[in-house]
Amino acid sequence: MLTNAPRGTKDILPEQVGNWLYIENKIRTICKNYGYEEIRTPTFEHTELFRRGIGEGTDVVDKEMYTFTDRGERSITLRPENTASVVRAYLQNKLYAAGNLVKLFYIGSMFRYDRPQAGRLREFHQFGVEALGEQNPAVDAEIILLAWDFLKSLGLDDLKLKINTVGCPKCRPVYRQKLQHYFSENIEELCDDCKHRLLKNPMRILDCKVDGGKEFIEDAPKIETCLCNECREHFAQVQKFLTAAGVNFEIDSRLVRGLDYYTKTAFEIQYLPLGAQSAVAGGGRYDGLIEEIGGTPTPGIGFAAGIERILIALEKQNLLQAEKNNFDAFIVAVGAEAEIAGFKLLTELRRKNISATMDFAQRSMKAQMKQAAKSGAKFALIIGDDEIKNSTVTVKNLETSTQEIISAENVAQIFN
Repeated sequence: MLTNAPRGTKDILPEQVGNWLYIENKIRTICKNYGYEEIRTPTFEHTELFRRGIGEGTDVVDKEMYTFTDRGERSITLRPENTASVVRAYLQNKLYAAGNLVKLFYIGSMFRYDRPQAGRLREFHQFGVEALGEQNPAVDAEIILLAWDFLKSLGLDDLKLKINTVGCPKCRPVYRQKLQHYFSENIEELCDDCKHRLLKNPMRILDCKVDGGKEFIEDAPKIETCLCNECREHFAQVQKFLTAAGVNFEIDSRLVRGLDYYTKTAFEIQYLPLGAQSAVAGGGRYDGLIEEIGGTPTPGIGFAAGIERILIALEKQNLLQAEKNNFDAFIVAVGAEAEIAGFKLLTELRRKNISATMDFAQRSMKAQMKQAAKSGAKFALIIGDDEIKNSTVTVKNLETSTQEIISAENVAQIFN
């Protein structure tokens, strides 16, 4: 039906926008404190960027991307995530030229063809950060802390931080072989997707939504037995930095995240009351991604947080603190001549950065006063025949119900 939004999408109505602005203001505040600058990338990219960046064989690439051929016969994809786009912008615009750690954040829409449910839509919104150009494990800890502090700044309790290491190209092939051998012996118990993953990416079996929780998954080999010295030391240092910052965490050897580009550190922050959709933020290190896309080997790490899920979490704890769009003044004009004078005053106030509105339906004074009260305005500015005759305005304080008559030319002074 033309009157319905496409399945998996949702209108954000005026009375809800304040909640989004509240979260976005929190995002910009904490990113400023941490030294991250905002970047805005295109909503769509060349499909190959995501195929190479995210990886063939992932659910995102194989099942969930919105891909189409444009009129120039180019394969285009609506971004399913934003890390690959940020990395592409980093390379194209030579943000690396200064030779410093580049710290970026973004807020925007992402698109995945998935089964819609609470906290998971086909068009969804993410806040994310990316730190490019430094392999020090302290940067891993900083990224995790930024995500943690952001969620805490919203007042969220019942948060759990899980961390893991997924190794690197030197040690992960050993772990891959171990998993393939182990899961081959349990192949009949695997879902169809995991049977497909067994050859391409057996680590993804550990994160399967269907097989997850089964005993044979729990008993699968752990990656720590295969880590090279560099990965083991890196992960140990990340833990030391987090401990120094006073953040509790849990090591979860099954945490591998859903994208192929992750190396070494992976993490997830869960809001436990959300149950199956408890992950509200997650990310990790991706030291090979920039090279995969076409740049020189450059370390990177980042995370993304789902804004819809955060809103659900805030609603559960009654923590939404949206600012209401209350007016400074509501102009009550009675009569045709008063309406002209009221409109003139309305324009003057707005040009002085005073928020004001008026009734355009030519209702009675009583009806307009009711509308003024509902608007949340502090003052009702009343103009009728007497006010026009005397070049005055009757000012009623809607909070105290007191009123006074002042010169029309002095109205703006009451808002100083």
